Amino acid sequence: MKHVFVFDADKCSACSACMMGCLDQNDTDIVAGDQCFRKTYNDEVELEDGSVYYVYISAACMHCVDAPCIPSCPVGCLSKDSETGFTVYDNTNCIGCKSCAMACPFGAPRYRKSDGKMVKCDGCNIRVKNGLEPACVKSCTFGALTCVPEDEFRAGGSKQACNVLIDQLHLRKK
Repeated sequence: MKHVFVFDADKCSACSACMMGCLDQNDTDIVAGDQCFRKTYNDEVELEDGSVYYVYISAACMHCVDAPCIPSCPVGCLSKDSETGFTVYDNTNCIGCKSCAMACPFGAPRYRKSDGKMVKCDGCNIRVKNGLEPACVKSCTFGALTCVPEDEFRAGGSKQACNVLIDQLHLRKK
């Protein structure tokens, strides 16, 4: 069953708990220069009336339906998991060319200095296949980040899924 990440900005406080869960799950070595797959952002947006609106965002790989990173990899490291719908990688043959990162409009694939290979969020694919939540979702204290089966998402009619952003930016292949 395919899954969709849903982000509710109204519940997010940019506390970075989702990042901590991701760092821990993936044994990210920050000292070696590795970066977390998930990032949180907070920004002040000045409105026309002079007031300020605070925007909080938690973002990682969007697991695009037509993920441009997949065909850009010359050695076939990226694919779609047929069960979860996540864009997953096997970087065993990765040559570190960064083609996937250049193709991704969200900058999700990252170069790992420690071994010269590309890495990216896989949606905690193994966890989800075993009935667990992705680490970022499990760590989200305020419930701003969820991962739901696609049919449940579509039935709810929510406009907050990552693929909605992809549609709004016209990044999906027709």
